[in-house]
Amino acid sequence: MPTNNIQPAFGVIGLGRMAQALVVPLLAKGHVDPHQLLAVVGSETTATLRRTELPQGVQIVAAADSRAIHVWRAPLQLLAVKPQQLDAVAQSSAPAQGRPLLISVLAGVSLDRLQRLFPGHCCVRAVPNTPALVGAGLTALAWSDGVNAEQRRQVYDLFGDVGEVLELPESKLDAFLALTSSGPAFIALVAEAMADGAVLAGLPRDLAQRLAHRTLAGTAALLDQRELHPGELKDMVASPGGTTIAGLRRLEQAGLRSALIEAVMAAAERSRQLG
Repeated sequence: MPTNNIQPAFGVIGLGRMAQALVVPLLAKGHVDPHQLLAVVGSETTATLRRTELPQGVQIVAAADSRAIHVWRAPLQLLAVKPQQLDAVAQSSAPAQGRPLLISVLAGVSLDRLQRLFPGHCCVRAVPNTPALVGAGLTALAWSDGVNAEQRRQVYDLFGDVGEVLELPESKLDAFLALTSSGPAFIALVAEAMADGAVLAGLPRDLAQRLAHRTLAGTAALLDQRELHPGELKDMVASPGGTTIAGLRRLEQAGLRSALIEAVMAAAERSRQLG
């Protein structure tokens, strides 16, 4: 790959699971030519691994590679490193040419900070979540000044391929992240605990896990499609003196409701700290 002949249409800085979840559908649907995508990762070992995971033609280089600097020549750039790496990445970046669009998926990092670190860019904050891996994601967007209509369309195309997209005031993004980005881990913990309970009650482990997953998926579909308040569904299931109300009593005694509220609040506060 000649160093002087790299002019990517799409640059990706950091190629972890979330970045891959966004990039792979773009490539699969032909929205981006693999040869027009340049990704920069932390090490040559990671670059070698990622080349086996993405379509042939995608250019993936380590940060120490001299070709990495060309990622900043792309008119559309996805910033997907860890928040703790942001300052180092900014220091290694090249001056922007023509006000490229920089989309950051870094938790808690404000538009103001992004604009200070990348003054020649138009910046966007995006908060996607891991269900994007199966096309069921949720992404919230907040824009800096100067993002034009064509750039907004590009951002909507990028995230619309992996789920639902909405715009929020930047001040709401930490709460959105706590619910939708951290939330899958909280729900996974609930699913694991429910399966453990079924094993304790006598079901085989594999069956208990599958049934717990299907129960959660079916419940989410019912709430969404019937537009039910969660309390309505709870009351539909909990008949007088029955099994469900007995279980709900134990959950209230254990403080599950309060624990989940505090978990979301803690995640939101941590997002603010990272910023």
